[in-house]
Amino acid sequence: MKKVAVLLAPGFEEAEAIITIDILRRLQIDVETLACADSRAVVSYHNIPMVADSTLSERMATRYDAVVLPGGPQGSQNLAASREVIRFVAAHDESGKLICPICSAAARVLGGNGLLKGRRYVCSGDLWQSVDDGQYVDAPVVGDKNLISGKGLGHAFDFALTLAARLLGDETPVRDHADHIYYPW
Repeated sequence: MKKVAVLLAPGFEEAEAIITIDILRRLQIDVETLACADSRAVVSYHNIPMVADSTLSERMATRYDAVVLPGGPQGSQNLAASREVIRFVAAHDESGKLICPICSAAARVLGGNGLLKGRRYVCSGDLWQSVDDGQYVDAPVVGDKNLISGKGLGHAFDFALTLAARLLGDETPVRDHADHIYYPW
């Protein structure tokens, strides 16, 4: 069974996290939420308290098939500032595991720490303008090698379904809400 880590830092965008968790679990993909904080209790961007399954510190040595990084202005800043998060993501990336940021996380966490490595990505708003590391693509979901990025909350379902398809081995092209066809990887 495939296993996914969803990193929850204080201020995370709750809908991006919950939609992704929900879709993956419905498809029988094992999801573990990891609090990027001192305790399992984390408060979201809209002040909704959540209790994660574990803390990132407790799972640093665990390897997952994918690592999901929800956005949110505060959440992505907190992820980007955490050395532990950067080490965790970099170790998974070096192992060829899927790295999956959504919204601001691609620009702030990966782009801000040299982890895009020239790959194509998408992020929310104009945050891409401050990133020198990757190649911005204006699309709902962008895949490049082991990187799957989502534009933001409005595309969270596309993002989650693309990730699920990749984990389950489905190479079928994806149609977005405007009926455009693209291959997410």
